[in-house]
Amino acid sequence: MAGQSDCSHARRGTGGDLMLSAWEGKRVLVIGAARQGLALARFCSSRGAVVTLNDQRTDDQLMDVRSDAESMGVTCVFGGHPESLLDRTDLVCVSGGVPLTLPILTDAMAREIPISNDSQIFMDEVCAPVIGITGSAGKTTTTTLVGLMADSVAGEDRKAWVGGNIGNPLLDSVNEIGPNDIVVLELSSFQLELMTKSPHMAAVLNITPNHLDRHGTMEVYSAIKARILDFQNSDDIAILNREDAGSWALTEKVTGSLVSFGVEKPQGTFTGTFSDGETIIYSDSEKEIPLFPVRDIQLKGRHNLMNVLAASAIGMAASFPAEEVAKGIEGFRGVAHRLELVRELRGVRWYNDSIATAPERTAAAICSFEEPIVLMLGGRDKDLPWEDLAVLIHDHVDHVVTFGELAAKVTPVIGNGNPNQRPYSVVQCQTLEEAVVLANKTAEPGDVVLFSPGGTSFDAFKDFEQRGENFRSWVNQLL
Repeated sequence: MAGQSDCSHARRGTGGDLMLSAWEGKRVLVIGAARQGLALARFCSSRGAVVTLNDQRTDDQLMDVRSDAESMGVTCVFGGHPESLLDRTDLVCVSGGVPLTLPILTDAMAREIPISNDSQIFMDEVCAPVIGITGSAGKTTTTTLVGLMADSVAGEDRKAWVGGNIGNPLLDSVNEIGPNDIVVLELSSFQLELMTKSPHMAAVLNITPNHLDRHGTMEVYSAIKARILDFQNSDDIAILNREDAGSWALTEKVTGSLVSFGVEKPQGTFTGTFSDGETIIYSDSEKEIPLFPVRDIQLKGRHNLMNVLAASAIGMAASFPAEEVAKGIEGFRGVAHRLELVRELRGVRWYNDSIATAPERTAAAICSFEEPIVLMLGGRDKDLPWEDLAVLIHDHVDHVVTFGELAAKVTPVIGNGNPNQRPYSVVQCQTLEEAVVLANKTAEPGDVVLFSPGGTSFDAFKDFEQRGENFRSWVNQLL
């Protein structure tokens, strides 16, 4: 992959031993004992820092976490965020789910205590060049596809690493990553909020309304997404979506090379991917390189075609051989909880799209099907607009089952159902399990039951994955 990274910041001594001077004795407060926070505590402690792990959850809820943390010499303070923790703190690190408006964090800013997170520290420490991928939708599918390409390219002396907002935080593995390795990093807006260093290759797939309950306005949200490009230089590469207004508006921020993707072939000279309807093609501004037939794409929906075009553009920009780019696409049937076919029962196919935590993602899922749809909507709202989705539902969805906190908000927007026009019925219930039962009673042979909630899982589940696993289990229990 083009581009090199300065390894001096990794502070390795002879024989690979870590020199601890930058972290030794530094007093670090880690807020949030979730996946990213625990990775931060492990990393800082291993470098000789004095670490305090803080979470609003109680000791009873975090007994296992306390045991593991204290075995590393980490002090635990659970059950709240006392601002006295800042009195002897040199650095505050936050898990992605912790909002920067938390009083202890606003106090830290007032005291001018630096604030960081796992992705920022990883970017400061890693020796290898990084492919960073963000967007409102499609991040995980695209990151997974690029990771498969990278795995195909890697060999005995070169390893591919995939992580960040997907899978495990790569901060846990930063000491093992060599300068010739390939790093593919999924980045959420929560991680980008504190970004002060950009990846060598940075892809923005799309920018559509999401997480406005955290970020407030689309202007703020878009600016946070743009931070993935803000610190690039003339040697770096930006990958943008020609067909998404939010992504394409960032062309003015590109300081290095621009690679684009989209279904339609643009006018004039360009570098990037497009489709002629039968083939995915890469243009290097001088010639066109056929990559693979469209029929090899196993993923449903135009949004997944865009993900494939994005991944292909990234792979080619990273100088992966064209045949390895094709290998990463061929046979890939999707990531769990993303339009995942759970089962077919009595001629009805059940799809798990628990990852859809915004109306925009639900809309993309609906547009992936031509069959009659029984749509399951619900969860917790993120202060996003539902009117456009309601219009789409009236055009394409036969029946709607709403559940969870969102049910009371979204049901009036859709309406009560009309036997003479779509949706023919709209039924409201309390829980996801009840919604599965109702959808099963409603669906007829030839229908698709689409679980694409449009809201987050946090009204009833730990995360979208737990929600999707429960959905899958309840569907498989149906007789």
